[in-house]
Amino acid sequence: MATVTTSSPATLQSCKHASHGVVRYCSPLPWRRRSYSQVSTRATASSHGQPSATTGGRVEAPVGIAAEAGEEGDSIRRLQNGPDVRGVALEGEKGRPVDLTPLAVEVVAESFGEWLREELQRPEGEELRVSVGCDPRLSGARLSAALFAGLARAGCSVFDMGLATTPACFMSTILPRFNYDASIMMTASHLPYTRNGLKFFTKRGGLTSVDVEKICNRAAQKYVARKMGLGSRGTPPVVMRVDLMSAYSQHLRDIIKQRVAHPTHYDTPLKGFKVIVNAGNGCGGFFTWDVLEKLGADTTGSLHLEPDGMFPNQMPNPEDATAMSLTRDAVLAHGADLGVVFDTDVDRSGVVDDTGAAINGDRLIALMSAIVLDEHPGTMVVTDARASDGLTRFIASRGGHHCLYRVGYRNVIDKGVQLNNDGVETHLMMETTGHGALKENYFLDDGG
Repeated sequence: MATVTTSSPATLQSCKHASHGVVRYCSPLPWRRRSYSQVSTRATASSHGQPSATTGGRVEAPVGIAAEAGEEGDSIRRLQNGPDVRGVALEGEKGRPVDLTPLAVEVVAESFGEWLREELQRPEGEELRVSVGCDPRLSGARLSAALFAGLARAGCSVFDMGLATTPACFMSTILPRFNYDASIMMTASHLPYTRNGLKFFTKRGGLTSVDVEKICNRAAQKYVARKMGLGSRGTPPVVMRVDLMSAYSQHLRDIIKQRVAHPTHYDTPLKGFKVIVNAGNGCGGFFTWDVLEKLGADTTGSLHLEPDGMFPNQMPNPEDATAMSLTRDAVLAHGADLGVVFDTDVDRSGVVDDTGAAINGDRLIALMSAIVLDEHPGTMVVTDARASDGLTRFIASRGGHHCLYRVGYRNVIDKGVQLNNDGVETHLMMETTGHGALKENYFLDDGG
């Protein structure tokens, strides 16, 4: 299968999968991260690194060190991973030097703040409110300080949510008590403890790969200038600490109570259910005590609930065989009705049923499709192109339609948004890795 280095959406084409009574669509051109080996950093001669008339006030590298500047700038551009920024934040990986440094995070954060102001068309001096959450990785505290500093340099007011989840970060832009202009989640998802990264949100949802490429290009210029000692450090940021997770948990409980609408115990609709949660020592432990238990569920036997940035028991990953096996054993040992495995930042999940059988990949998409099609007959379901013919047949048997698109959760979600905008009712977007989004939930990538 061919690859493409542009960030423009690939055109879907009817293909050989058009069988079983429903047309499947595949993208012939899956997204691939562009190579920056040929990207050069523009350098402008200006005295002592001062802003010149030709640079619009920006501080840029003198011509004499253009090659070195290009290499330095590319080190920032290479941090882009689709719609996210990711890198090595701690030593410990053979052959992989630390590249997500505090300075790298600071210039990316500052560039995001500047991008946000332009995107929202906010004049200089008008407040921009940005929330920040993180997973429990050991590098989080040091990199958070750099993140706060970068946002402050861009004129943003910073609100620190502490330990949070990726879905909660997005909801901080929506929930009335918070209503932030944007949010950043510091996480590297299921990757090892040495890694870290950034996910970006506005009220419209997660940023696209194109957006993040623009931010990283801007950050690369700043990084070069700072490495040369150009530009001031700025004043220390003023950061407001806020408790988002309590409000977010209440939001989740309210949704479940309203949807179940139990006739006799409305406030405890999960009474009598036994649910095992495996949080993998990531951010998902709150789901037991602040959501499930308060709704009446018994979570006895749940695993690895306490945050630990070393992830000592297993990788927090629904696709990890150890994680699924441990959850299966706990479900069977405690006679639970269900087991749920979260990844680190709770934007992916896997499920184990009461017999210990894993429900992930195509099976999880099939389960969600059945639920969604019961409420929205005939809707389109978007998945990545790795989904099977069997899933297509299942969706068709339930009266639905199946659209396969490029691998990558952001690609799948964006395709669902596009289809809805084009008048094609699309209520579910899921990737076989466990990422999933619902139209009714702001198209939010949410494993909960």
